[in-house]
Amino acid sequence: MLKSIPSIVCADLLWVLRSMGHGDNLALVDRNFPAYSTAAHTIYGKPIEMAGVNTTAAASAILQLMPLDTFVEASVHHMQVVGEPDTVLEVHSDLLQACTQASDKDKVVMRSMERFDFYHAAKESYAIVQTSEDRPYGCFILKKGVVFEQ
Repeated sequence: MLKSIPSIVCADLLWVLRSMGHGDNLALVDRNFPAYSTAAHTIYGKPIEMAGVNTTAAASAILQLMPLDTFVEASVHHMQVVGEPDTVLEVHSDLLQACTQASDKDKVVMRSMERFDFYHAAKESYAIVQTSEDRPYGCFILKKGVVFEQ
């Protein structure tokens, strides 16, 4: 066990977060997402499992360690509801709130991404983190920012 690191952050996730650079993407996905087949295309090459954790709790833990990118308009993207591109579900609102609470910015911008565009972007991510999120469309991409001197 290490001090100041959330207990739900495993060693593999800690390694990934540390090795990612500014602008790299981390896909945070729900239990229905094809994590293994998609992760095979990522830099890390295999999914990191956060069993028993929903996307909001996972994001809260991750964002204690990883800053979001402040040099882009939207540092967070979520998978669109099929046929309803403007719909924002509770799972999306909850994740945005967790991102805003963890951010130094007043407001974090989250944009939606069409389902198949999301799959493509996830394949190009540094890694895939799969949660036990059971709410539909609980899939997100977080863009890593810069750690400034503290």
